Amino acid sequence: MSNRWRIALVSGARPNFMKIAPVLRALETDPRFDPVLVHTGQHYDDEMATRFFRDLGIRSPDVDLEVGSASHGRQTGTIMIRFDKFLDNDSVDCVVVVGDVNSTIACTLVAVKRGVMVAHVEAGLRSYDREMPEEVNRVLTDSISDLLFTTEEDALSNLEREGIDPGRVHFVGNVMVDTLFHHKEEAMRIVPPGGSTPPFGLVTIHRPSNVDEKKSLKRIVSILIEASAVRRLVFPVHPRTGAALDRFDLRTVLENENNIELMPPLGYLEFLRLLILCDVVLTDSGGIQEESTALGVPCITLRENTERPITVSEGTNEVCGTDRDRILQVLGDVAAGRGKTGRIPARWDGRAAERIVEVLARVLPSS
Repeated sequence: MSNRWRIALVSGARPNFMKIAPVLRALETDPRFDPVLVHTGQHYDDEMATRFFRDLGIRSPDVDLEVGSASHGRQTGTIMIRFDKFLDNDSVDCVVVVGDVNSTIACTLVAVKRGVMVAHVEAGLRSYDREMPEEVNRVLTDSISDLLFTTEEDALSNLEREGIDPGRVHFVGNVMVDTLFHHKEEAMRIVPPGGSTPPFGLVTIHRPSNVDEKKSLKRIVSILIEASAVRRLVFPVHPRTGAALDRFDLRTVLENENNIELMPPLGYLEFLRLLILCDVVLTDSGGIQEESTALGVPCITLRENTERPITVSEGTNEVCGTDRDRILQVLGDVAAGRGKTGRIPARWDGRAAERIVEVLARVLPSS
C-alpha cells in the first residue's frame, strides 16, 4: 500500500455528493491511488445523506466528522478541529475539496497549514456578490489551494485577476455533469415521483436570500402562484425552505393552489427524473443551472447573479432574479415553444473526473 497515493476526498453537503462521486469512482478504479472518503456531516440528515449516497453509488464514508448544523463560524471551526484530528491519525498525500460550502474552506485551511497538498474541484467560479457566504468560501479556498480544477475556460480569467499563478489551474470540465451522464439512463427507468407528467415546470428554492425572511419568501410564493397559471409547477421542498414556509404560515397558501404540487425532498435519481421530464426549471441553485444546461432544459434563475455565467452565454439559463414580469415572459416563451436553447459547454462530456486523476498522477511526488 505504501506505493499508492493516499487521497482524502471531502464531502460536506448534498451538492458535494454529486461532485465527489465521479472523482471517487475514478480514484477507486486506478491502482495508483488509495482514496479515503471523509464526510464532515455538514448536511447531517441521515435519511437524505444515506439516500444520496445510495443513489450515487457512493460507499459509506470512511470517516464521518458528525459536525451537524450551526452558525457559519461555529460550524467552520468545528469542522477544522475535527478534520485536524483526522489528519493527526491519517497521513494523506492530498486533500481534494469540492464546491463552496463551509466544509470546503475549513478542510482547506487545516490541510494547507499542515503542509498537505490541496486540490479544489470547481475552482474559479465567481458571482462577485460577497453577501453570499459561498462566494467568500470560493475566493479563500482558491487563494490557498495548490491545484485548481475549473469547469469553464473563463474561470482562469477570474483567478488570474486575483493573482493566482495559471500554472496551478487545470481546465478539466464539470464533475456534476459526469454524475448526470453516468446516472441519466438509470433515472429514466424509474417512475416519476408523484406521478408527474409533462408539461410542467420544476421548482427548487433554498437560498437564504430567498427563504430566510418573510418578505422575500412571500414574494417568491406570489411569483410561483402567478407562474402556475402559465405552467403547472412541481415543487420538491428543501428542508430549509419547508421550515421557512411553516414559520411564516405560507405552506398552506401553496397547498391551496391546484396547479402547484408540493413534494418532500427527493433523492438524486428521483429529482433527475423530474429534471429530464420538465420543460422549464425555476431555481436558485447553482448546480441545477449547470444540469439544466447539460440537458438542454430552459432554466429561470431566481437570483440577481450567477457564478456560472457559461450557463447563460452558452447554455439554457436566464437570470431573472425576482422580476415578476421577466419570469412570466420567459415562462410564456417556454409555453409557446420558444424556450431558450443552448449548447453543452466544452469538456462537459462526462470525463472531468478522469482528467482530474491524471493531473493528480502528474503532480504528486513519487513514492
